[in-house]
Amino acid sequence: MGAPALLWLSLLLPSLVVLFEQSPGTLAQAQACEANQTFFQIEENTNVTGPLASIFVPEGQQVILGSSSTPSTFKIVENQLFLTVIPDYEENSLLEAVLECRRGNTVVSQSSVFVAVLDVNDNPPIFPFTVKNYNVTEDTKVGTTVIPGTELEATDADKDDVLFYTLQEVTPDASTFFSLVSVNYPSLRLDRTLNFYRNQNMTFKLVVRDTWNETAIPSHTATATLVLTVLPADQRPPWFLPCSYLDDYYCVQAQYYGVVPTGHILPSPVTFSPGPIYAVDGDQAINQPIIYSIVTGNTDDTFIINADSGNLTMTKSIPSPMSFTLIVRADQADMGRYSVTQAIVVARNVTESPVQFSQSLYHGTVALYSGPGTTVKNMASPSEILKIQARYLGFPGLNSAFTYQVTNSSEFKMQDDTMLTNVEMKQTGVFYVEVEATNTVTKDTATTVVEIRVSEVPSTEPPGGGGAGGGELGDGQRFSTVDMAVLGGVLGALLLLALIGLVILIHKHYRHRLKCCSGKAAEPKPSGYDNLTFLPDDKTSWSTASNPQPEPGPEPTQQSPGSQSPMSPSPTPPSSSPPPSPEPRAPGSPKTVQAGDGPSAVRSILTKERRPEGEGGYKAVWFGKDIGADADVVVVNEPTEPTADSASGSEGSDDDDDLDRNKNPHFGHENTYI
Repeated sequence: MGAPALLWLSLLLPSLVVLFEQSPGTLAQAQACEANQTFFQIEENTNVTGPLASIFVPEGQQVILGSSSTPSTFKIVENQLFLTVIPDYEENSLLEAVLECRRGNTVVSQSSVFVAVLDVNDNPPIFPFTVKNYNVTEDTKVGTTVIPGTELEATDADKDDVLFYTLQEVTPDASTFFSLVSVNYPSLRLDRTLNFYRNQNMTFKLVVRDTWNETAIPSHTATATLVLTVLPADQRPPWFLPCSYLDDYYCVQAQYYGVVPTGHILPSPVTFSPGPIYAVDGDQAINQPIIYSIVTGNTDDTFIINADSGNLTMTKSIPSPMSFTLIVRADQADMGRYSVTQAIVVARNVTESPVQFSQSLYHGTVALYSGPGTTVKNMASPSEILKIQARYLGFPGLNSAFTYQVTNSSEFKMQDDTMLTNVEMKQTGVFYVEVEATNTVTKDTATTVVEIRVSEVPSTEPPGGGGAGGGELGDGQRFSTVDMAVLGGVLGALLLLALIGLVILIHKHYRHRLKCCSGKAAEPKPSGYDNLTFLPDDKTSWSTASNPQPEPGPEPTQQSPGSQSPMSPSPTPPSSSPPPSPEPRAPGSPKTVQAGDGPSAVRSILTKERRPEGEGGYKAVWFGKDIGADADVVVVNEPTEPTADSASGSEGSDDDDDLDRNKNPHFGHENTYI
């Protein structure tokens, strides 16, 4: 050891003496780093901005965060510990800060500061789905758990929360079918029998809440949608149609009735009422195919049924009238269910029901210049094809076995039950075509006539109508367009005569008022009558019974439109000179209608009867009896020879007229009764 070494030893010796004189505890306390508080409790979501703790650091040392501290959570600034994050209980419930005191690179001491994060209800519950679709068959038993709770449970990040569930219906009455097993366990249970045809889909809202009390703060909820689809189950047997429903599972099915002819085999399936033999799966959503068979009643195998269609056909003829009661069975193709019904077949003699056409006379129309092969249309509805069909009223099964042919015309031909042109229609006119129907089974025949009108524009007026295409009277007589035009002219002329009569009547009854208001005196005019039938009571020479009864003839309702009731008078002007008499016609069948006494008696002016020339004057409208005759209006006025009395009476003063009018209320009135 040299002199320099001794020098260092002498210098360190006082320091060592001082060090060894101190106690061990005092030395350790002087060298350790220490925080003034090592444990904290903080609610999650709390933002702590100030320092958590102050750290004592011995002289000559420095403090840092140890590597085992909670990452990115703390920092030390000027020997103070700070929290750098907002704590989240669900992310980390305990935070730790490890304090390392170092002298240089040497760790002198370590200590920890702990922060416990307290849980707060800050998270809503979450369902694992938004919409859940689930299928359930309609034959599921009541009380069955349809969806287990594990598939419907929600989760909550707040680990200490208790969840509460409710089921709310969206589809009306859906809650009567399903419910939750428990308020805390959302298993879905069936409470009522399902019916596919009434409730095929039901929708619910499943609601979860993290507090028992809805008004609690904080409180969170979540919702999800449940859609349940009801699947059909095989619960119903086949139903023969038509049937009457008792409920959704039972239907009182049809029994079938058909008629066949004796001595013949129908070429097509037997026609039944109320319809063909036909069944459907009662579970229509499954709709299993149906297999048909005859169980009993098929004597001598007279009939055979198509297993797929149910059509019943004859295998042999039936020699004499008799009936068959067939039991027909309908099986589902999977043989799961079946049902039976009766099919009664009656064999009758075909001669009991002769062949008939639906009409004795058909009316068709076709446009001018129509080429060969043009279909004849129905005159009553020109947009529809004219159908000419024969039938057996009692044997509908024979109605499909008819063939048709034209027997008297080369211009038309038959194609099935419709008529076609055979040549070009080059001119207008009317054709009467005879059609013969022949039944290929019975060989029976029948004929009818088709009236076909060829016109530039096919008529749209139904046969027998009253439009431009023609009209018809009550006795079946038809009028052409010209006839109807003449009739219109006649009615117009009558209206004109009525207006003229009204003007004359007003002048005759109110002329004294006109004279008093006029500066010129009116000249007296004769007031005689030119028709004795319409004379007042005191001047008429027409004798009637005291209580005459109407003679047989047309009823008042048969009068032409626009005519008045027999008891409704309308004025008619007097005629100064009779018009030339027309040539006489043969009297018709309708007779004059009479009613009442004196001037109240009635004679119809609508008549087919001509009165003898010697009889008193009258007025009448006469219609030609024949279809082709023109409608005429015949107005006959036959005045009698004036007498001195009548002449003098006609030249009386206005006062005399008023006196006579007061004595006889009919005086001065000319009444025409229609």
